Amino acid sequence: MDVKHLFAEELEKKLKDSLNFETILTMIEKPKQEDMGDLAFPCFVLAKTFRKPPKEIAEELAQDLDALWVEEAESVNGYLNIHLKRKPIAEAVLKEIATKQSSYGEANIGQGEVMTLDLSSPNIAKPFSMGHLRSTVIGNAIALIAEKCGYKPIRINHLGDWGTQFGKLIVAYQKWGDPEKVRAQPIKELLELYIKFHKEAESNSSLEDEGRKAFKDLEAGDAEALKLWKWFREESLKEFNKIYELLGVSFDAVQGEAFYNDKMAAVVKQLEEKQLLEPSEGAMVVPVGENHPPCLIKKKDGTTLYATRDLAAAIYRHQTYHFSKSLYVVGNEQTLHFQQLKVVLEKMGYEWASEMKHVPFGMMLKDGKKMSTRKGKVVLLEDVLNDAIELAKASIDEKNPELEDKGAVARQVGTGAVIFHDLKHHRMGDVEFSLEDMLKFEGNTGPYIQYTHARAASLLNKGGYTTTDVVSLNDEDEAWSIIKYLADFPEAVQRSLNDYDPSLIAKYLFDLSKAFNKYYANVRILEDPERLNVVFAIKTVLKEGLRLLGIKAPDAM
Repeated sequence: MDVKHLFAEELEKKLKDSLNFETILTMIEKPKQEDMGDLAFPCFVLAKTFRKPPKEIAEELAQDLDALWVEEAESVNGYLNIHLKRKPIAEAVLKEIATKQSSYGEANIGQGEVMTLDLSSPNIAKPFSMGHLRSTVIGNAIALIAEKCGYKPIRINHLGDWGTQFGKLIVAYQKWGDPEKVRAQPIKELLELYIKFHKEAESNSSLEDEGRKAFKDLEAGDAEALKLWKWFREESLKEFNKIYELLGVSFDAVQGEAFYNDKMAAVVKQLEEKQLLEPSEGAMVVPVGENHPPCLIKKKDGTTLYATRDLAAAIYRHQTYHFSKSLYVVGNEQTLHFQQLKVVLEKMGYEWASEMKHVPFGMMLKDGKKMSTRKGKVVLLEDVLNDAIELAKASIDEKNPELEDKGAVARQVGTGAVIFHDLKHHRMGDVEFSLEDMLKFEGNTGPYIQYTHARAASLLNKGGYTTTDVVSLNDEDEAWSIIKYLADFPEAVQRSLNDYDPSLIAKYLFDLSKAFNKYYANVRILEDPERLNVVFAIKTVLKEGLRLLGIKAPDAM
């Protein structure tokens, strides 16, 4: 039962000459203190139109408001505040959740249209570091939220499997590589070779030239270079898939930069035919306006760049998936690149470019600085996940040693801790890596919310609860704060989609968990079987909310 929408509809009847429904809906607030009401509408914006003080406008609206679900309407400091009829609304919310269960909060905003999401995209021949966690889990959560809201998400892993760095790696391997060591520990050894190349290049600048030449040979199809590149790629994917399995993330397409090699010539030809290419210091560029530097399409040595491949990728994705929206979940340092990409596509005449959106996010920092594979300052995600799982297992051994399938639960709790620690931050903020904070099992953490879900499951089990078509509640006053949170879940999901920000759901789940644990502490739930209707609704919404973040909800911990 969406009372906020009902309130907005009632106000629209009286204010339609001044404000439309959407504007009214965005203006409705929640009073800071619960005793001041459940919903509030500020009347200040109407003072000029009605030529009256906001207080008088609120008083008149309060007198005219005669909705069945309103207990009391009053004017408070220029706001129209309403108190809701608790029992009918509580029972309506609980019944809706009992009926819809996991589909509660679904919407049809996307109407079955395709949304492509470019996410994760680690570089091959390098370990999957904590730096790649953000794109992976933010992108996966947005895909799950979009699906909940009626879109068909297509997750694309645009691997970094092409570029000058592979020329450098080939040179490093040919100079210092040991085939047996690479076969035994491919990612570890390739990373060490990559770091060594850059360290040696600081005192020997000719190495950089060798790296560029090796990549040019790779682009030209040199047999030895291609053989090494394919080997590096295969070994990397094996390692990455272990991480994705742990995180519970899957993809609809794994198409790295190299996939577009045979599609770039057509893009360059199109740019030439449309007379968009211009020479610049031996390179070829597309001007994108006074506010941005030109978009570099070809370097002076003839090799292609990220922009060329991303143009080919965007065109391929639209031709293949016919997307209505295309998201790029990539760090905020790439903002200029995606601005250029969009402008170039629009200049090429692709109207669908307007539906491409860069979804940026802040960096994962270590000691206040960006993690760097090149300098060897990197924290491996697999190590963090394994540490988290071991800590979760130790906690279970201590608190619930008789728990069945402890290994599976420890995996759900450990990976959930890592994912939630990332997603609870607003995506544009930087996240300071701290294993200690990430693995805490109290406060605003994934394990706290998972434990709240398990507590609800235990209560339902002890109370022998079964769902019913008739949902009633005797203590709506004690449960009222929970009821209001439960009623807000559909809006929280839609706001997360609108802002492409899973942290809104993470915050919602933490607030709901706090409200329920307070209720649990103050009320003897099992003394009144009707209270289990509240518990069932809590369990249902927590499980679904965690699912939208890519986190499992065990029934026991």
